Amino acid sequence: MRVFVLLFNARTENEGIHTIQLGDRNKVLMFESEDDATRFGVMLEAQDFPEPAVEAIDDEEIKEFCDSVDYDWELVPAGALAIPPEDNVTQTQWQVDGPPEPEPEPDSEVSQNELDSIRRRLEGLL
Repeated sequence: MRVFVLLFNARTENEGIHTIQLGDRNKVLMFESEDDATRFGVMLEAQDFPEPAVEAIDDEEIKEFCDSVDYDWELVPAGALAIPPEDNVTQTQWQVDGPPEPEPEPDSEVSQNELDSIRRRLEGLL
């Protein structure tokens, strides 16, 4: 069965797969629907993640990968509204290509233009 996963730096040597960390375990989400995976990716971007690529892949390949690195996996049924957790890990095992962007000041606010842009993208998915 083909499923959709979220990859960062897809098809590079610095590729990373999105996981959700639960305690000391990592879990890969496998989406049945490409639209649901895309929606989840947009929500990640709203949390200051880089833009993930939605990639179709055989579910058995993901399960084998998870077994090889001792990750859990979860199949997200089509139409289920998966929402990213509010808490994110501060350090990933992969790095965004290109020079690092400066960290925003803790007290800084998102500009109205950025909020409007995010709102339009989310509304476009509905």
